[in-house]
Amino acid sequence: MPPVEVVFLDLGNVLAFHDDDVLCRRLSEYGGAPPEMIRQRLLALWDSSNRGTLAGDQLRRAISQASGATTVMDRETFFAVWTCYFRIHQEVLPMVDDLVSRAKVALISNTNEMQWRFLRPQLPVLERFSSLVLSYELGLAKPDPEIFRTALRRVGRPAEACAFFDDIPGFADAASALGMHGQVFTTAANFRVQLARLGLGR
Repeated sequence: MPPVEVVFLDLGNVLAFHDDDVLCRRLSEYGGAPPEMIRQRLLALWDSSNRGTLAGDQLRRAISQASGATTVMDRETFFAVWTCYFRIHQEVLPMVDDLVSRAKVALISNTNEMQWRFLRPQLPVLERFSSLVLSYELGLAKPDPEIFRTALRRVGRPAEACAFFDDIPGFADAASALGMHGQVFTTAANFRVQLARLGLGR
């Protein structure tokens, strides 16, 4: 196997956990709709939110409506609610910090502008990443092959020299289909094992 020169990481449930149950309960408290109904309504909004086509006040109105509310959340409330379900993955950060000192590390994330603005200051290691490939900036979202091709172009390395870690198996598979080493991220401990198998162990 050719040496892995670049490690691409996902953001959600890799560098920062997101608990959708927390978000749905918080929205239910605001608007009154049952959490499971809110979850189903959000399914119809995630892709356009991640691609940046549903953003700003339009996104705020859509999420307020999904919550069951008859009024639109003010901007401060919306920011608090829309970011309430994230928790930084503290266990993995020292490993990523060490990895950045030994290899090129980059990000490929399905995210939206507001949640990215919330998370980036809490993850200073991102400042040392070679590239930050964000779905809402590109209008592309995983598993679209073009978001991976864009990431590869940005780091200037062939697919076989790159690994990609994502908690969603289908997204890891999409990277593998292009020749990358797609890896399903589960835990920090398993991440260490996977890095070792890729020749990036410590």
